[in-house]
Amino acid sequence: MSLFRVQNLSRPLPRPLSVRRCASFLCRLRGLMFRPSLPVEQGLWLVGGRESRLDSSIHMLFMRTDLAVVWLDGRGVVVDVCLARRWHPFYIPARPAKDVLEISPARLGDFSVGDRLVFQKISAR
Repeated sequence: MSLFRVQNLSRPLPRPLSVRRCASFLCRLRGLMFRPSLPVEQGLWLVGGRESRLDSSIHMLFMRTDLAVVWLDGRGVVVDVCLARRWHPFYIPARPAKDVLEISPARLGDFSVGDRLVFQKISAR
């Protein structure tokens, strides 16, 4: 998984955010399960294949922490944001999305519907 820095083109982020790119089915399925916590400056970028409400839904089973979830369309525009509670069966975005950011709940206020995000590669692993 490669590491990327998230940049919000609509408004500056108050602190840096780095995410690991997760594109395979198994990586997206596992997500952040079983992690005891998530540092506020880190997250996971779940890359989807197409814009869809169902394909971009997430589950919170086996999660040990709550997450802020940001859904993006194929252009990197935020289409939905929510606080996902651990052990909740699933969350579906209000509008079709392609990608999903799973980040610390402390970052929930950093993103709003309509924001445009870009990802700058930092490193490959």
